Parts: sequence; structure tokens; C-alpha cells
Amino acid sequence: MGLADFWFFVIAVLWTGFFVLEGFDFGVAMLQGVVGRTDAERRVAINTVGPVWDGNEVWLVVAGAGMFAAFPGWYATMFSAFYPALVLLLVALIVRGLSFEYRGKRTSARWRRTWDRLRTVSSVLAPLLIGVALGGLVHGVPIGADHEYAGNFADLLTPYGLYVGFTLVVLCALHGAVFLTLKTDGEVRRRSELLARRIAPAGALAVLAFVIWTLVALDNRIIAVVLEAATVLASGAAIWAVRAGRAGRAFALTAVTLAGLVLTIFIDLYPHVMVSSTNGAYDLTVDNTSSAPYALKVMTVVLAVFLPMVLLYQGWSYHVFRSRITVDDLEEQGAQSTPVETPTGD
Repeated sequence: MGLADFWFFVIAVLWTGFFVLEGFDFGVAMLQGVVGRTDAERRVAINTVGPVWDGNEVWLVVAGAGMFAAFPGWYATMFSAFYPALVLLLVALIVRGLSFEYRGKRTSARWRRTWDRLRTVSSVLAPLLIGVALGGLVHGVPIGADHEYAGNFADLLTPYGLYVGFTLVVLCALHGAVFLTLKTDGEVRRRSELLARRIAPAGALAVLAFVIWTLVALDNRIIAVVLEAATVLASGAAIWAVRAGRAGRAFALTAVTLAGLVLTIFIDLYPHVMVSSTNGAYDLTVDNTSSAPYALKVMTVVLAVFLPMVLLYQGWSYHVFRSRITVDDLEEQGAQSTPVETPTGD
């Protein structure tokens, strides 16, 4: 295996890590209005991901940067082809970030509801758009002999890509519901458990349909078939774990399911990086889009130095903020931050 092949799998791992970590952030935002009936309960849901959501998004930034540095030909064709979808994705991520920062700037109920709704919509839109792009990579989009995109916006919306996006949305919702059962208590936790029980069967069916479609439509390697089978088993086991009240195991299983789905796409894609639906001779591959060997060597050294640091930092962050969050905690914080009036004599 050469450095170009190594970096293809690094990028696959980065995308997988993004969905495993950011997936439950998306899911919590999707479900905040369902598990939270009051403003305080919605704040509880939001606060479960408040300390970690921006760190989780770093994986997306690094994945994009890795594609740019390791495979400039892939990056150029993909980002020009999916330009409208990527602009929408960027807007969704910006709005989502603003919703975390600006929701508490005013006490107006209308103000807070508006940001909550924007957060929910953007958190559905982001995994949907990314799924459309990932599905399009492996299923094929129009690419010409010059390795330039030769289609229009409608050509990006392939049925397979749209279904991959739909499946990712469902799995993120399930991942978020299970995460909420781990991080909350009281009514928010009870509603999250109920939602997880309802979403889990839908998630398993969506994964099963994804695997069947992938097996029929693509040339699957043995390792991909094994991974697809493991993904289906993990999604089915998640149903049992959710119904048994094993939130920790359910969270691990939903993480495995998301990881299996994303890795399946990249394994089936290799050694291509984009498949041309126009002509197989126009496919973009690891070899014809990669950077020079020296650049890949420098990137490998940087990866070896900084990736362990990032993993340690994120692991420590999750350890520090591991406690459950309740409405009572928010009320106590509010009481502590309220200034005490000192009586004055006349």
C-alpha cells in the first residue's frame, strides 16, 4: 500500500469519525423540540452537546482539508460538482453554530424558538446533503474526459445518494436519542428513551434497505460485504439494547452502525475517489488525483504528531462533561448567577 492509498483510508476514517461524533449532535438538535416541552427542558437537551459540538465539527474541517492536500484533483472536481449542495451545507453549518451562540442572548420566547427551529432544520439538512454527496461519489455523477463535472444540479440528486442522506438522518436521530438517555434525567430522559424505541426499528430497516441496494447496484468486495453484514447486525442489536434499557450498549451500537455505513461507501469506492456515470474511463482514482509523494510524507508526519493530541483532548473533554444534566441543575445555576440585593437604610 502506497501513501496515496494510506491517505484515502485516513480520509475515510476522518469522515467516519465525524459522523460517529457529530452524528449525535445532529440527532439531539433534531429532537430537542420533541424531548423538551418547556424552555428549560430544551436547554437541557442543548446543553448535553454544548461543550463538545464545535470540537466534533473539527473532524469535518480536517476531512475536507485532508482531501484538498492529499487529493487536489478529487477535491477540485468534487467541490465544483457539488458546489450548490456544499453552499447549502455551509449555510446550514453556519446557522447551526449561530443558534448555539445566539439562543441565550435574549429572554424572548419567540427569539429562542426561532433559533431552536433553525438549529433543528440545519441539523437535518447537514447529514442529508453530505449523504447525497457520499452516495454520488460511489454511484456515479457525470464527469467528462477532462475530469470536470459535466452535469447540472439535478444530476447530483441521484436516488441512491438521496437514500444515503435519508438513512444518515434517521441514524443520526437515533444516535442523538440514545445520547440523550445517557446525558439527561427526568422527563427529558423518559421521552428520549421512548423516541429511541420508536426510531430504532426504522433505523434498522433503513440500514437493511441501504445494504440491499448497495449489494445490487455496486461491485462489492468481500470486506465490504462483511462490513455490511456487521452494520445490519449492529442496527438490529441496537433495537434490543434500546428496549432493554442498556443505553451505553445502545450508544455503542448506533455508533458502530453509523461507522459501518460510512466505511462501506468508502470501501466500495476504492480505488476510485469519484465514479463517472458518463464513461468508466473518466473515473477519478487514488492514483490520478493524489499529490506528490513528498507532500504525502509531510502530511503523514503531521498526522502522526497531531492526531493523538486531538484524540486525547477530545477524550478528556468528554470525561470532564460526563455528568447527566437536569432541569434542577439549570435552576441552581440560575440562582447562583442572580445578584443578591443588599438592603439599604433610609
